[in-house]
Amino acid sequence: LKMNLPGQEEFEVSSACENVPTGELDSGPGSGPNPDGPSDTDRGELGVPKDPLLFIQLNELLGWPHALEWRETGRWVLFEEKLEVGAGRWSVPHVPTLALSSLQKLRSLLAEGLVLLDCPAQSFLELVEQVTRVESLSPELRGQLQALLLQRPQHLIQPTGTRPCQGSAHPREASHNEEAPLKEQRQNPLRRKLPPGAEAGAVLAGELGFLVQPLGAFVRLRDPVVLGPLTEVPLPSRFFCLLLGPSTLGKGYHEMGRAMAVLLSDPQFQWSVRRASNLHDLLAALDAFLEEVTVLPPGRWDPTARIAPPKCLPSQHKRLFSQLREVKGPSARHGALTGDRYGHWPHAPSPELQRTGRLFGGLVQDVRRKASWYLSDFLDALHPQCFSAVLYIYLATVTNAITFGGLLGEATNGAQGVLESFLGTAVAGAAFCLMAGQPLTILSSTGPVLVFERLLFSFSRDYSLDYLPFRLWVGVWVATFCLALVATEASVLVRYFTRFTEEGFCALISLIFIYDAVGKMLSLTSAYPIQSPGYPAYGCFCQYPDLGGNESQWMRTEPKDRDDISSMVRKVLGDFSSVLAMLLGCGLDSFLGLATPKLTVPSEFKPTLPGRGWLVSPFGANPWWLSVAAALPALLLSILIFMDQQITAVILNRAEYKLRKGAGFHLDLFCVALLMLLTSALGLPWYVSATVISLAHMDSLRRESRACALGEPRSFLGIREQRLTGLVVFILTGTSIFLAPVLKFIPMPVLYGIFLYMGVAAISSIQFTKRVQLLLMPAKHQPDLLLLRHVPLSRVHLFTAIQLACLGLLWIIKSTPAAIIFPLMLLGLVGVRKALERVFSPQELLWLDELMPEKERSIPEKGLEPEYSLSGDSEDSELMYQPRAPEINISVN
Repeated sequence: LKMNLPGQEEFEVSSACENVPTGELDSGPGSGPNPDGPSDTDRGELGVPKDPLLFIQLNELLGWPHALEWRETGRWVLFEEKLEVGAGRWSVPHVPTLALSSLQKLRSLLAEGLVLLDCPAQSFLELVEQVTRVESLSPELRGQLQALLLQRPQHLIQPTGTRPCQGSAHPREASHNEEAPLKEQRQNPLRRKLPPGAEAGAVLAGELGFLVQPLGAFVRLRDPVVLGPLTEVPLPSRFFCLLLGPSTLGKGYHEMGRAMAVLLSDPQFQWSVRRASNLHDLLAALDAFLEEVTVLPPGRWDPTARIAPPKCLPSQHKRLFSQLREVKGPSARHGALTGDRYGHWPHAPSPELQRTGRLFGGLVQDVRRKASWYLSDFLDALHPQCFSAVLYIYLATVTNAITFGGLLGEATNGAQGVLESFLGTAVAGAAFCLMAGQPLTILSSTGPVLVFERLLFSFSRDYSLDYLPFRLWVGVWVATFCLALVATEASVLVRYFTRFTEEGFCALISLIFIYDAVGKMLSLTSAYPIQSPGYPAYGCFCQYPDLGGNESQWMRTEPKDRDDISSMVRKVLGDFSSVLAMLLGCGLDSFLGLATPKLTVPSEFKPTLPGRGWLVSPFGANPWWLSVAAALPALLLSILIFMDQQITAVILNRAEYKLRKGAGFHLDLFCVALLMLLTSALGLPWYVSATVISLAHMDSLRRESRACALGEPRSFLGIREQRLTGLVVFILTGTSIFLAPVLKFIPMPVLYGIFLYMGVAAISSIQFTKRVQLLLMPAKHQPDLLLLRHVPLSRVHLFTAIQLACLGLLWIIKSTPAAIIFPLMLLGLVGVRKALERVFSPQELLWLDELMPEKERSIPEKGLEPEYSLSGDSEDSELMYQPRAPEINISVN
């Protein structure tokens, strides 16, 4: 398809673009040559090479007619900074606003002025000579103008006054030193904020009385060159624009200069101008900019008000594809931008989810794919960020092992405990990190599996069965069923796990985290009560000294191991008989080293249950037929393991995390199956991917750009994919058994706080939580979400109510004797989502959830389709349907 775009006559787009994988487009905004191959930081949103960042500076001619000088009054990278002369500083970055007339006058001046594209100038002197070769200038005026242009501008970083770069009588005799950057330029702190390879653009504007008519010139240098002290940062300049003229326009030249700088700071205009071949292309790019300008009517806003930069910028590729939609219509919009959920283009499923039709074909492909990255999985971990990630995830893993170990000990009457939890976490987690397809996943005990363990133990106790041998056969059957699922490539069914299913599962796991953490903290009130001074059971009170000088006692504490500071703190906190007081009291006691529950680690390496060994007997006291009957509960547990593992894998491998090394759904399930055999034989807890901790692990490994535009947040580059952090975490978890003298000083409230934080962070980041907030929010206070612009509020509430009902039903079933069918209820979420297609229209489901695979080819009605974007890091985007769109914000949705 050939189409007209700003900046060139024809733009060629492959007619089969729906089959082009991400990163293979060879042209578009953000593309540019890089013979050495672009790095991740040099690539645009679609994976193509990106043009260098452009720093634009506006130098304004001031002082006419007495003392002319050039002064820097504005600068742009992405947003505008104005020089605040009175305060002697730069303003905060803000969105620039322009008068429409300044753009129109600029267009007229450029249309009649000088346009030099690919100018061969190698110095500022040569550039000035090229710009001043205008027939309307006499030799005398040309000399005056050259001398004026070669004057050194005054920057804010340069405290001294301006001085000419060379004598005005001989402007051509500039020495090399005068063209070299100044010391102030090299020491400018702004230089460190700009990425390597950045270029500059200089705009010179102002009133010049000796000119009879306006003079406009636009230059694109063929080879960027440092133009001496022209810009405050010694960057090679690519663009140069000159806007001078008589004083008839007043501030018109200043506004035209700002307009030119804003144009150059626009990525779409800059991309077009970099590829322009003549004046027509330059004006076409300016016209395209004018077509997208939003005009604020006068009298409806304050022109002096500065608009703060948005939290997220819209995708520039969205502007490019808008041209494609105009040519091919709505079908192109849906077809060209709707990729599969893992970041590929439409109707080309992710390689991890393509059926091969061969036995274990998906597993073989996963092994081949991950083998090529295996060495880099260790080399990529040689970064200081990985060290901090290890500390953070280690605390989370230890907390999880202790908490679930204690809960498992209570559920199994000591058959498994904290020691088994530590050992199993270390062995299973380390093995998984070495073999798995997605090593960023953290294996752990989970709430649903703990529920099943409790039910299995209760069944064994009620029917006088030997628990551990019975559990061994259940684990053997689960491993068998999981291997069958791997062999038949059942993991491709994760395409049916839409946001509805993922959010329900994630919300359930997060609530289990929160519930267990709060329950453990509340249990401290009985062991460590907070009571008023003088209470007999507590035995501490305050007695203030009397004025008579009698002997007095400030504080008396019983029992004697309570020191004075502890009693004073508890006296203050005793007035707040609430959970908040308990939390603050524990936190202060921990900080002051006082009496609080500390981390409990077994001091001896032996099973919790007396008399048992590390290897479980296959039968024990159970009859032989029980090994066959164990297949029935194993079938239910297999469903639970499959749902728990694959939903977590789907969430972790979403396209918004920009993973480069691919997923491994089949390989991960294969590893879990083998570990089920190992842990069942050793009598250790069963492990599966932990959603909350895995998300925390990925969040701790975020890669962000070091340099960013002024006022722009750091851009998300992806995740530091490697195997070493998880491996070290699990090795430390295993050695923690032998570090009891050190770990016993860790206060348990600190670990509970980490547990609670992870649960709250996970549940607060999903779309479901935000829609629940809408239920409790009056309409006039609701944010202007894109979701609410396209779906009636009543339909949004209905969808949220159905999700709440499903979540409540899952929680009730989990907490009752009917929990044996809990895995089937999780699988039932997919059926409920399928039934919702009879309640909601496809357009509503586009915004509220995602379309099922068989519906992805349907075209929404015109005007109701979501506004697809290739970056959705905004609050609004969290509630909008973004099919297969990479988001910068890491969230569970």
